[in-house]
Amino acid sequence: MQNSIIVIADHIDGQVSPVTYELIAFAQKLQTSESPAIKVLILGAEILNSAREIAAESGLEVVGFEIPPMAHYNGELYRNVLTEHLLAAPPAFVCIAHTSPGLDYAPSLAMALNGACIGGIEDIVPAEDGICFARPLYGGKVMAHIRPISATTVLTIQPGIFKPCQHTAETSGRVAVRPISIKPRWWHSLGVKDGATDTAGIAQADVIVAAGQGFGDRENLDLAHQLASIFAKSAVAGSRIVCDRRWLEYGCQVGVTGATVSPRLYVACGISGAIQHVSGMRGSEFIIAINKDPAAAIFQVADICIVADLMTFIPTLIEAYQNIRDSGMGSKLFSPIPQPGST
Repeated sequence: MQNSIIVIADHIDGQVSPVTYELIAFAQKLQTSESPAIKVLILGAEILNSAREIAAESGLEVVGFEIPPMAHYNGELYRNVLTEHLLAAPPAFVCIAHTSPGLDYAPSLAMALNGACIGGIEDIVPAEDGICFARPLYGGKVMAHIRPISATTVLTIQPGIFKPCQHTAETSGRVAVRPISIKPRWWHSLGVKDGATDTAGIAQADVIVAAGQGFGDRENLDLAHQLASIFAKSAVAGSRIVCDRRWLEYGCQVGVTGATVSPRLYVACGISGAIQHVSGMRGSEFIIAINKDPAAAIFQVADICIVADLMTFIPTLIEAYQNIRDSGMGSKLFSPIPQPGST
């Protein structure tokens, strides 16, 4: 597997996570004429059906490691099984999702393989002496270009960045499942308890008004609700800090640890634009950002950037809408929702 590219599949409760196909798209972009075929590895207690699904969807070879004691994720087993398999023929790159499990085992796997670890990758940048990987720093305000110099590099890729490619091969990839007799030595999972959250409201909304800590206080969120009421089929969402402070329920949280949304219009109010939040709303068709900080990272992904104080701008906007509505032109305001690239 020298110079090969390995993708570690992400799956939960017997279902292949969409980010797995994003990892495959990333690997295909990374692949060169000198790189052998991409191979997908999947680990778990019952992974045959998932392995077959990935092989059929991608056309790639899939190797499964069936580990009966690992009904739930275990970082110790992930690292040990992958290390033993990959050390025999170290790959050039190992692609892992930038999720909680991926962040857990990726660094230790890199150490075991005597390789580098680069996390939170958003792009591949060509360079004169090879390639660089782009990842955000300082909450997304700057983008670093990092070039690995080790023989093996473990990469974690931000979800929602690389769009999966449609499989066009006539046949599915080969599937091989290997039983592994191994037990965790240091710890084991007792199970997973789902939180009592419901993200259906924001997931189905055409317009989302997202609130950040820029509102300053819970009582000020009434402005976000007033702004959302202008639009039909709208909802109010929030960043993680807003939900941590109990200003909104966790079912309203957008981001890596919350919901991933793709509304027609996303209005980010007082949100700095940390990559953890942006990953959850990057798929929105049109993004408007309102922030009093002109250097806010959210402006890097917004289609319209408004530098203003929320407590002044939103009431002014609502008042302008009410005046136009009362004049009989309200049906024309904000309709149709602009499409990306339009003027």
